[in-house]
Amino acid sequence: MTEQVKKTNEFTPYIPADKIMPEFTTTSIVIGIIMSIVFGAANAYIGLRVGMTISASIPAAVISMGIIRGIMKRDSILENNMVQTIGSAGESLAAGAIFTLPALFIWSQELGMAAPNMIEIITASLVGGLLGVFFMIPLRKALVVNEHGILPYPEGTACAEVLKAGETGGVKAKTVFSGLGIGAIYKFIADGFKLFPSEIEWGIKGYRGAAIGMDVLPALLGVGFIVGPQISAYMLSGAILGWLVIIPLIAHLGQYIPQAIYPASVALVKNLTIGEYGAII
Repeated sequence: MTEQVKKTNEFTPYIPADKIMPEFTTTSIVIGIIMSIVFGAANAYIGLRVGMTISASIPAAVISMGIIRGIMKRDSILENNMVQTIGSAGESLAAGAIFTLPALFIWSQELGMAAPNMIEIITASLVGGLLGVFFMIPLRKALVVNEHGILPYPEGTACAEVLKAGETGGVKAKTVFSGLGIGAIYKFIADGFKLFPSEIEWGIKGYRGAAIGMDVLPALLGVGFIVGPQISAYMLSGAILGWLVIIPLIAHLGQYIPQAIYPASVALVKNLTIGEYGAII
């Protein structure tokens, strides 16, 4: 029975090992690096604003399919795979950087140390990226090949299906490019022309410290679509808990603490105002 399961779950590459196709080419490397920079910057922006990042594997696969197959008329799924692999690496590195490096700036302000310079930031990111690559090399066979059919890897499976769908044409890339264009126009009108606010907030009368607010941004709508209703509900629950419970509780207890709490230099009750996102500043 065990042998039968192993045979059923045996890994079979979509492209046989004896089939020669373009893969590690100059085209795939250059396009992959450009996409890595774009998705890395986008994820750094989203992560610093929202507190979480989104994967770029599937969008990178769709865009690479549209560029390589649709525009450049090159017929190689392996090149598409190489582009999306390099492109998705940028967002992974961005996540590691934005969730760790800001702590160095906070410590430098609190402890009077020098803030990390650009060389130190690049070095830390480079070392983190290399460690990820080196650790993944021995784990790939154990977790991807040997566990094929056992571990689901939903994102990787979806990405592979997108690439395989590209074998019949790159029409799905139109949706991605349309979304990019609509998001850019919306952002330009909202934050460029300032025709309407992209951040709204209301205080609750009679409920000190509480506020209701939101960021009206297409990027956050995209994040919610990707992470799904369950995780979105978790994030909404955390926001409700923070805005309507924890912050008002701090406001209530703060009036009984006249002295400043380290590292603050001003007492909470004297410095209690509602700022962006309902935070007490």
